[in-house]
Amino acid sequence: MMTRLPRVLCIEDDPATLDLLVEVLEDEGFETIVATDGVEGIRQLSHHPDLILCDIDMPHLTGFDVLGAFRKDAGQLRNVPFLFITAYGNRESHLQARRMGCDDFIAKPLDFELLVEIIRSRLAQHPNQEHVDFSLTGREIEALTWVAKGKSSTDIAVLMNVSERTVNFHVNNVIRKLGVATRVQAAIRCALLGLIET
Repeated sequence: MMTRLPRVLCIEDDPATLDLLVEVLEDEGFETIVATDGVEGIRQLSHHPDLILCDIDMPHLTGFDVLGAFRKDAGQLRNVPFLFITAYGNRESHLQARRMGCDDFIAKPLDFELLVEIIRSRLAQHPNQEHVDFSLTGREIEALTWVAKGKSSTDIAVLMNVSERTVNFHVNNVIRKLGVATRVQAAIRCALLGLIET
């Protein structure tokens, strides 16, 4: 029986660096998932990566934003190793990353041999997490899918052909079911758990 390759999510806005990361990691026997900014990175979490590599300085959401959302809202997946790859070498960035739950901090230009060894070491320390399921209605899934795509309640109401109040009702139901505080947290959690398509 074949087992799946370890899955690494690479969140990097520089195309050349991202291409090189993918090439090296796939040559070393990893499956890769790619994202070119933090928003896309959060959407790609629905593919249940075993480890996350993330740049810090990116458009839309910084690496710190992604890390904060992931550690807070990822449910049982929150223990997936999270590594920063960045040109930021200052002490303050290192301290902030560690305080937020970053597992490692790898400076650019990347030493790919070292990076691969760090990834293997981190994966050995973190066995795969169990998948968690929640029961959501079709309309709740549809509303949260639009939330994950950055749409407002007003926009979603038009897209779903319902009132804004109905949209908020569906979104608030999901927030309650998941035990989170905001619609963004609900969307991130649902995406991480594969409950919505992004």
